[in-house]
Amino acid sequence: MHNDQHPGRRSLSRRDIIRTGTSMGLMLGLGSLLPGYALGLTGNQELTRRTEGNTDIYELTIDRTPLTIDGRRSVQPITVNGSLPAPLIRLREGREAVLRVTNKLDEPTSIHWHGILLPFEMDGVPGVSFAGIAPGETFEYRYPVRQSGTYWYHSHSGLQEQLGHYGPLIVDPAEPEPFEYDREYVIVLSDWTFNDPAEVMRNLKVAEGYYNYNRRTVADFFEDVANLGWSAAWEKAGMWGRMRMTPRDILDVTGAEYTYLMNGLSPDGNWTGLFEPGEKVRLRVINASAMSIFDVRIPGLPMTVVEADGQKVEPVETDEFRIGVAETYDVIVEPQDEAHTLFAQSQDRSGFTRGTLAVREGMEAPVPDLYPRTERGMAAMGMAGHGDGGMDHGSMEGMDGMHEGSAGMNGMKHGDEKQPPIADRQISHGPDNHGAGAAMVASNPRPRLDDPGVGFEHVEHRVLTYDQLRGLHAWPDEREPQREVELHLTGNMERYMWSFDGQKFSEVDGPVPFRHGERLRLILVNDTMMDHPIHLHGMWMELETGNDGYRPRKHTLLVKPGEMISAQITPEHEGDWAFHCHLLYHMKAGMFRVVSVQ
Repeated sequence: MHNDQHPGRRSLSRRDIIRTGTSMGLMLGLGSLLPGYALGLTGNQELTRRTEGNTDIYELTIDRTPLTIDGRRSVQPITVNGSLPAPLIRLREGREAVLRVTNKLDEPTSIHWHGILLPFEMDGVPGVSFAGIAPGETFEYRYPVRQSGTYWYHSHSGLQEQLGHYGPLIVDPAEPEPFEYDREYVIVLSDWTFNDPAEVMRNLKVAEGYYNYNRRTVADFFEDVANLGWSAAWEKAGMWGRMRMTPRDILDVTGAEYTYLMNGLSPDGNWTGLFEPGEKVRLRVINASAMSIFDVRIPGLPMTVVEADGQKVEPVETDEFRIGVAETYDVIVEPQDEAHTLFAQSQDRSGFTRGTLAVREGMEAPVPDLYPRTERGMAAMGMAGHGDGGMDHGSMEGMDGMHEGSAGMNGMKHGDEKQPPIADRQISHGPDNHGAGAAMVASNPRPRLDDPGVGFEHVEHRVLTYDQLRGLHAWPDEREPQREVELHLTGNMERYMWSFDGQKFSEVDGPVPFRHGERLRLILVNDTMMDHPIHLHGMWMELETGNDGYRPRKHTLLVKPGEMISAQITPEHEGDWAFHCHLLYHMKAGMFRVVSVQ
């Protein structure tokens, strides 16, 4: 932590904070041998800043650093200032940030400041907003800090993000927080492979479900017969066969390949954050993984959600939340005089990571079992009225595998005509509106913001859903959208092609046009069998949850299979902005567009 008093906290001295972990000298002395945060029981290895007037200056060096991860030595990590995750950067609202990044790699690199509103030249996306940082060069990012909250930063070059090039970014507010807490911990969730990420990509292209060892068996088929009847069970099996998929394809890369990390530590490393009885603890949870969606809970301990994607929401008490890749959630907990397990399991239940909140070092709490494996149901195929887990019989229309056709922004609507509510829309799309990159289309996509998603079918406790998020304040632009842009999330799992409207980024003619200062509605329709965290650079997406005037602002939207969602947008900054799925291998396979604000 730095010396400034954080608004919203009771007084907590620097000595109080440092004594919760091992000594800083020990941390620095062993920093080159262990992953970042390995010894920092405070959870934060903060980057030092230098201040000149109203400007805060930071120096970052990107290099390869051999590290021991989960007991295994690896020479491939890409680190920032020698640590994995990268050091915590704390900016301050209302000041100017200068971040000088030196590249010591033998390849170009970059840093994208995820969720930060800034001039597009500072956004850090090679080929879109700048040329990248060449080997041996230093690039200076400079921008005013006009927001606060929990964010993160990462490479936007190649597959470097998978190799450890990511870290937390906290912006302290200019005004006091509307909630109180006594101490905070940053929780960075990530996935690690000991193999070359390029090899992972090749494996995904070679065979659908390459990392999925949880395949259906003959016994599963006859269980479907018992539950659905012979005809429906046979139709279900045929449908999945035509799509060359299995309903158990929840995540492309699973625990068979990944070691899941919390603040750079595997489950055996047991990251620990200390507290004193009676304290309120703020957890800033960041999903910095390449491909892994996590479900996070602290068994027996309620959590109060106070921020989503760095933006304040009306407090919501829950017992568990799903966090998509690139999302952040801030929660406040009041731990008891004991140890508590902070448990994050992968969406497909193939693995987990964990840490501990404790009153003293060395304490542990029981680690819960993984939830049972599950599979996708009718809602994942755009069948209205069915949950995403299990299987209900219904119409299979529109799910006949590969559809050929002309692709493009078929759903783009113009003009000021009044549109029916998003929940009542009948989306017109099908084989003629998608190219070879779309192996299927959802027959009746619907909003499912009250659905926590696949994998929660048997839990009895509370799980956070998007429809529970309500912005703490009304946003200044309350104009009705003047225009609509509709995009379909499309894919061909067998060929490992991911796209928008059936076209990979390499196939599109030009950017998606936004107009500076306009009010528009973005409609996203997921025509695939995978969840996609969709990230829009440079502007907020105000998710239409029914809370008119208090829509939650998001930089990343997790869109479930067969789901249609919408968000209102006011493009405030001119320039070219990346718009993509934040599943790293999906983005590299073509699920990427450029939004041009003119």
